[in-house]
Formats: sequence, structure tokens, C-alpha cells
Amino acid sequence: MNPCVIGLDYGTDSVRAVLIDASNGKELASSVFWYPRWKAGKYCKPSINQFRQHPLDHIEGMEYTIKKVVEDSGVQPELVKGICIDTTGSSPVPLNTEGIPLALTPKFGEHDNAMMVLWKDHTSIEEAEAINDLARSWGGEDYTRFEGGIYSSEWFWAKIWHIAKVDPEVAEAAYTWMEHCDLMTYLLIEDKDLAGFKRSRCAAGHKAMWHESWGGLPDEAFLSKMHPYLAGLRDRLYTDTYTSDTVAGNLSAEWAAKLGLTTDTVVTVGTFDAHAGAVGAGIGKNTLVRVMGTSTCDIIVSDYDKIGDATVKGICGQVDGSVLPGMIGLEAGQSAFGDVLAWFKEVLLEPSKKLISQSNLLTEDQKNDLIEELSSKLIPELTEAASQLPAEESLPIALDWVNGRRTPDADQNLKSAISGISLGTKAPHLFKALIYAICFGSRKIVERFESEGVAIDKVVGIGGVARKSNYIMQLLADTLNKPIVVASSDYAPALGAAVYAAKAAGLAPTMQQAVDQLASSIESNYYPNPENVTRMEEYYKKYEQLAELTEFSVYNKESAYV
Repeated sequence: MNPCVIGLDYGTDSVRAVLIDASNGKELASSVFWYPRWKAGKYCKPSINQFRQHPLDHIEGMEYTIKKVVEDSGVQPELVKGICIDTTGSSPVPLNTEGIPLALTPKFGEHDNAMMVLWKDHTSIEEAEAINDLARSWGGEDYTRFEGGIYSSEWFWAKIWHIAKVDPEVAEAAYTWMEHCDLMTYLLIEDKDLAGFKRSRCAAGHKAMWHESWGGLPDEAFLSKMHPYLAGLRDRLYTDTYTSDTVAGNLSAEWAAKLGLTTDTVVTVGTFDAHAGAVGAGIGKNTLVRVMGTSTCDIIVSDYDKIGDATVKGICGQVDGSVLPGMIGLEAGQSAFGDVLAWFKEVLLEPSKKLISQSNLLTEDQKNDLIEELSSKLIPELTEAASQLPAEESLPIALDWVNGRRTPDADQNLKSAISGISLGTKAPHLFKALIYAICFGSRKIVERFESEGVAIDKVVGIGGVARKSNYIMQLLADTLNKPIVVASSDYAPALGAAVYAAKAAGLAPTMQQAVDQLASSIESNYYPNPENVTRMEEYYKKYEQLAELTEFSVYNKESAYV
């Protein structure tokens, strides 16, 4: 057998591992683990946008999935040359002085604020707003400049500030904090030196206001104006950061024994799922990769001489080497994409599930089977019904801000709105309006990049929505008025992580050659339909009007969105 590498991809609901033949990109085995505590809804309070996860979900998932792909493939342990981990982000975790997550200690084992603060947690909206105000008024460097000019409640400093403010006990116990991708990498390697551990460039640059031009993280004087805890924390974090084609360390003896591998296996610096997904999809110049799942992340790379010192407003950062070493990685995205449709599905299902569970006509097994059948068939049924609606039939207009607005111009205070409902409006009309909304939100991102001088010649879709919904992908091509290709890999982020691992393990001389050698093939193409492009343009203008009106109603000011 040829040398192999493993990519481990942590999503919102599950972790996926793939074992890849490093000579040709062939997938030899894959495995998925669903987080049991997260599935049970533990540590979360959706009514206040609190979403937390227990590190044990991730540790158990890491052991299960890697061990399974090694066993299922029958690969000899010494042939597994590298492992790379990608995760959601920004999803910081508090650690004690020994590098142990607080949630793994007896005192904090069931404590919400000691858990990983998941990317979609929006409890720190006030802190994010304060960071933005401070960055513009404190008289020094604007540390949000390379973060799109707007800091988000989804990101590192806002989340930690919120915990420090509402739960000083956790802050006092937290010697340091790590992004999820850094933590899982740290747990795997032998060297447990917190100060010397190699942190992710991707995580630091896009979410923690790290930049080479000001020597790393924001100045202590700036952080002290936020909260004294943050100023003291700065020196317990990091100064240097590293790209994900860099070796973080070797697999520890403990984990090698658990996984059936050897300590010769290298573990690379961690990264975020969207950035790894872009690599797995074969990203290159002027290529926008859309990672389309519960939310979206939109990734593009640019040459230094193309972007220079210019900054793109309202995105999720631009960072040297965060996607491909030697190029500037730029990120944008929508806070909800598939989540918009999942929300509507649950709105329709909730009363039905309650009535079914209370029925005296069915056995418990029949109730459970019926609920499961309804849940699995509702979205396909709505999609089919929406696709059959006559083109001339009027639709409501909806916004995609169900979970706030990530980009352009992050604002988690904003909520969705729907207008144009009548007595003739049925579930398929609302569903189609929501699909239009997520497509229009996508167009806003593309327009922002292009208006700021970032050329987009090609769009690649990856993720569950891209591969499962021909209907949505065709509408997206019509909305963007651009052809879209879809990568064939079931696990593009995990594949991208494996590409990083191959380069770090010395199995490819350059990162570009590793991409060319291992990245996913293309399985489908979507081309704009001129007639539909015109129709979508009309609805898009109404979407912009509703967006402006909605933002005006929240702030009583003109919208920055149009």
C-alpha cells in the first residue's frame, strides 16, 4: 500500500474522518460520529442564542472515527504519515494551567460557561459592538481592519469577554483559551508545552485580530480597555502563528496506542473547516469556494500584488496563508443557509409531532416511525412543490437573517423578515421565498468581493446542500448569473485537511502539488438560465428593499446593506 494521510473534520453536529491514499487522493475509508451530548441539547439555550459543546463529544469522536478508518482500511500503522484536523470556528475552549479543558475537570464538568463556545453562539453581541466602537475611538490601531472592519459576536475575543463578564469563576480558572482546531491538535501530540504550541494562523488571523503588521495579537492597552482579564490573558496565548502545512508535533504514545498508529505519524497545525474545504475542492486563483451546510463560508484566495494593502470591507478577514501558503485567504459567509430551511421545517413539524405523540390511535413505535418519516420527507416534498409553482405566481419576499447577518457587514442584532403574505400563500410559497433569500444573501457576498476588486471567475460548491439539492444550486446559478461546479467528495473539508497533512508529512513538495494530487473531482455543473436570471433580478430588488426597511426599523438609520 502507498503512504496514507488522515483528515479529521469537526462540523456542528458530527465529526468525520477520512483515510486518503497520498499518491492519488483515493478515499480508502471514512467514518462519522454524532455528538451525543449536543444531540441531547445539553448546555444550550436557543432562546438566548447560547450554543455550547462538551469537549468529550469531540474527544470521543476523534478516537472513534480515526480508529475506525484505520481498522476498516486494513492499512499498516506505519503507512499513516500525517493527520490534520479542521473544526468549526470561532469556537474557543477554556483550559487550566495544565492544558486541560475546564469541562474535563470535576468542578466544571457540567458548567455551561466552561464548555466550548460554539461558532453559532451569539451571547456576546454587546461585547462585539463594544469592540467595534473601541477600535474606532481609542486613538490607536484599528484592529478590526483586516477582519472586514466589523468584529462579530461569533468570534474569539467577544466570546471570551462575555464569559469573563458573566462568569468570573470560569475566567479565573481559565489560564488560557484555545480554538477548537488548536485544542484537538494539542491533545493529539506528545509535547504539551502550552507556551511553545503552534497555534493556527487561520483561526488567529480571521477571528482573533492577529496580524503581522502589529506584531501579532492586539496590544495589551487596547485589550485592557475591554476587560482586565483579556489584557492579562494576552501573554498566555501566543505571538507567532503557523499555516496548516506545518508540523505541530508527533502523535503521542497515548494516542498512538488508542488509535492503533505509531508515534512517527505527524500532526499538522489545525485549521477551520471552510478553509480546509476550499483546499479539498481544489481552490485556485479567482475561485470562490462556497461551503454550503447549516451556514455558509465563502473562501477565495488572492495574490499579494492583486490585493496589496487594500482591505475588503464587511467580510470575515483576509489573512496571509490562511488557505494556501503564499497567498492571501479571504473569508465571508452567511450565518444561516441550510439552517434557514431547517428552521422552517421545524416550524411545520413541531405541532404535528406533539399531536402524534399524544395520539391514542398509535403505538409508541408507530408514533416514532411516523415522526421520523415526516421529518425525513418534509424538505424533499416542499422542494418538489416549490419547483412546481408557476413562474408567474407571486411569492412572498424573505430575508436570510434567521441567525443574524455574518457578511457583508456582520450584525447579529438583525433578524429575518417576511413580506407579501396573503391568503393564497401556502407552505411551498414560503419555502421557495426562503430559498430565494439564501440565494440573495449569497449574491450580496459575491457583489461585495467584486466591488472591492476581488475577481471571481469560478464558483465551486461543496457540502450537503450543494450535493443534495439540484433545485437550490440551479437557483443559485441563476441568482449569481455565474456557472457553478460542485465537488464530488462527500467530505471535502476532511479531504482538504488530508491535503495539508500530505504536504506537512513530506508526501508532496509544494502545497499546490498536494492540491493537484489529492483534491476532489467535479461531479456536476450548473449554468444560468437567462430567463430565470431576469426573473430573479426582479425579486432581488425587492429583497434589497426589505433588507433596507428591516435594518432601518432596528436602528432607525439608513442601511449599509444596499
